[in-house]
Amino acid sequence: MFFTEMTTKLFWQDPYKTECTAKVTAVEGNKVKLDQTIFFAFSGGQESDEGTIGGIKVLEAVKQGDKENIIDIEYVLEKNPDFKVGDTVEIKIDGERRAALMKLHSATHLMYYFFIEKYGKQKIIGSHIGAEKARIDFEFEKPIQELLPEIEQATNTFLAQNHPILRKPDEKSPDLWWWQCGEWKMPCGGTHPRSTGEIGKIKLKRKNIGKGKERIEIFLAR
Repeated sequence: MFFTEMTTKLFWQDPYKTECTAKVTAVEGNKVKLDQTIFFAFSGGQESDEGTIGGIKVLEAVKQGDKENIIDIEYVLEKNPDFKVGDTVEIKIDGERRAALMKLHSATHLMYYFFIEKYGKQKIIGSHIGAEKARIDFEFEKPIQELLPEIEQATNTFLAQNHPILRKPDEKSPDLWWWQCGEWKMPCGGTHPRSTGEIGKIKLKRKNIGKGKERIEIFLAR
């Protein structure tokens, strides 16, 4: 582990940005740190972006911080770089993948709020936001297959109304961010679109993961 000054997270300021430049603040073998970045690291269940730093593929982006705060980010490159501390490098990420992650992340928040409004708050035991699908795992006493059509319809109706999605830093802790849409609000360090209308429609699928446990998978409708 090596330490530098805190990285500025440009993906919070503008999650639509897919290219930027940054100054290298640390290099250790094939691990690097930057003064600022658009390249999200796995956190809060959301997968890392994919892309390059200084033209070299990033194999892993590692968040350093606690559950909600992304204090710093370390990038593991495909090979040792030829750039050094103080150099300016170009960062590029896969824009289509970022867009899918943003849409699925907000859609998952909203779907779950509709679910708990109808069936009560459940204990979440797992979650994951990928580019192809998202999921929430929770404790529930019965199979939820028959419940999904109503939740899917309610979520899609809300999405079509094009509600704004707000992202704001915490007043006391600027490296803690909040997601808000309509009356709902939660701490979330992920990336999100500006409005529900950008998400389109979703499809829900139930998966059996064991007795007393249920999984809802969320897909963007094609």
